[in-house]
Amino acid sequence: MEAAPEGAGRSAAQPKRSLVVALLIALRPHQWVKNVLVFGGLAFTGRWHELTSGVASRRPEEGHAVAAAVAAFVIFCALSSAGYLINDLRDRESDACHPTKCRRPIAAGEVSQALAIITAILLFAGALVWSVLLSRRGGDTQAFLWTAVGYAVLTNAYSFYLKNLVIIDVLSLALLFVLRVVAGCWVIPEPPSAWIVVCTLFGALFMGLCKRRGELLQAGAKGVSRAVLAKYHTDEAHEALLLDQMIQMSGTATILCYSLYTFYRPIEIHATAEQGRLMFTIPFVVYGVFRYLYLVHKADIGQNPERLFADRGMVINMILWAATIVFLTRGRNG
Repeated sequence: MEAAPEGAGRSAAQPKRSLVVALLIALRPHQWVKNVLVFGGLAFTGRWHELTSGVASRRPEEGHAVAAAVAAFVIFCALSSAGYLINDLRDRESDACHPTKCRRPIAAGEVSQALAIITAILLFAGALVWSVLLSRRGGDTQAFLWTAVGYAVLTNAYSFYLKNLVIIDVLSLALLFVLRVVAGCWVIPEPPSAWIVVCTLFGALFMGLCKRRGELLQAGAKGVSRAVLAKYHTDEAHEALLLDQMIQMSGTATILCYSLYTFYRPIEIHATAEQGRLMFTIPFVVYGVFRYLYLVHKADIGQNPERLFADRGMVINMILWAATIVFLTRGRNG
């Protein structure tokens, strides 16, 4: 029962925020950048060309692929924000004892539990209703609805139970990233390639394990911020040894799977003219994985992966990677 007063004391030292500002912060808009993954389907199918060409779609009844992807992005921003509200409600007492999480609006008492619950319900409901409308455009778009529903279910399952299970916690987070990519493919609609699913899974595992590593090193063996952290602690001399080994394996798998994807994807879609071209994007992915690992050790960004967008080298690398893909797939006509 001591947790709430301690959190309240810490947050009281901060400038008081208005209810609107506090609620907006509770939605964690800075995390919406993760939902950019829904545009992954556009990037690797060549459907991005519709943005400038004005071409509608291979199947007119399905509408504009780029517009559908933008709608999917907004839907997943709503779903993820609703999930963050539920998660913060669930963890409000432990967050109140945390040195930084105590400033979260719900833990600090700036946003009431009732308001948080109502907002989460409205966001979930609105996002799912819009998903139904997007899924009624014909073709293969019905799968988008079930992907969005699966994301909402897994988000809440993680908040209430899965985040307390060692390895399952990180795997669950990785699957949330996979669902974003798969949803972005179905909404276009383009059936997701098995390779893009595997690449996303290992890439998300890599970043998720780096996040756990940072949290473990900060909390120590006691795992004060997450109970599951203590289960990753194996050696007093090398606190993050187990996680370091997992990070190495997932990082290696990310590079290998992406490399294979660049060769097999043109074959899958019968883009024979592109066979061998996408291999020129491999160095950007290798650099990205190595640069992120460098920043984890050098700048301790593991706990806040969104900070990678503040790194000039990483931003330039991502821009060059995206520009190269656009250039290499420019010959596709959708």
